[in-house]
Amino acid sequence: MITVTDLRKVYRQGARDVVALDGVSMSVPKGSIHGIIGHSGAGKSTLVRCLTLLDRPTSGTVTIDGRELTNVKDAEIRQARRRIGMVFQHANLMDSRTAAANVAHPLELVGTPRREIQARVTELLALVGLADFADAYPAQLSGGQKQRVGIARALAAHPDVLLCDEPTSALDPRTTDEILDLIAELTRRLELTVLIITHEMNVVKRICDSVSLLEAGRVVEHGPLQEVASDLGGRLAKALIPLPATPPIPGGPVVELLMVGEHATEPVLSGLTRRFDTDVNVLAGSVETLAGTRFGRLRVQLDQSTDMDAVRTYLAAQGVAVEVAA
Repeated sequence: MITVTDLRKVYRQGARDVVALDGVSMSVPKGSIHGIIGHSGAGKSTLVRCLTLLDRPTSGTVTIDGRELTNVKDAEIRQARRRIGMVFQHANLMDSRTAAANVAHPLELVGTPRREIQARVTELLALVGLADFADAYPAQLSGGQKQRVGIARALAAHPDVLLCDEPTSALDPRTTDEILDLIAELTRRLELTVLIITHEMNVVKRICDSVSLLEAGRVVEHGPLQEVASDLGGRLAKALIPLPATPPIPGGPVVELLMVGEHATEPVLSGLTRRFDTDVNVLAGSVETLAGTRFGRLRVQLDQSTDMDAVRTYLAAQGVAVEVAA
């Protein structure tokens, strides 16, 4: 549904070039939710501007449902943008307009008949749980309600793609979960394809099907959530299933174990203890459910005399990934 291929954006600043995007490529299937995560300065804002054609990329392509958007003529940009609904960090509502009027605005801009606008606004406000707030002004709404209006407005023109730029970073944790659950529900109900730009790993954990890690304008890790979380040594895996830091402990080797799916509920450590007649000291552990799959991660210390090659072979047979931490 969404294919980004070798996208580059270079800005000219004085006598030097600043590379904001350096060959970004990704593919997002129709009906899925993809998270793009990265720290400030990673290139997330530039990527948003290129995806929405607010900035023309220096090179590369953006294709949505088979249509390449990066080479549309200037006169066709507004029509092309209608395929992408935009949800902003702070909702960006017009204070002088009611909730209903804010949702109606993009339809008014393209000359939609008034009766159609009224019907669409009523439908969308009900869809986001604000049927009784049509006449409320932004100042009368909570942060979560404003974001719901913003989502309804983004859906007004029947877009194929919903692009959410830090949609929950200004909200409290409970409201964040409610908004994310709403986005997930709308994705299923309306068969949307959703891109969420965020710096919060909890957003990715809660609703994303796949994820890309953006750093210095490049995608350094990318894939379905279950796949990246299964890479024991990957940076995304460590962020998705974090373990607290533990101080160095004299003694035997420290290893990290990753168990996925049914293996996450099996008594791996007791089996290891019996098989090798060894003590296992659990230093840290974490369990997460990601994209419907259960993941367990452990940091343990084994006896000094432990045969690590034999341990690796045994654990691999049990479906457990092993990485020596120290």
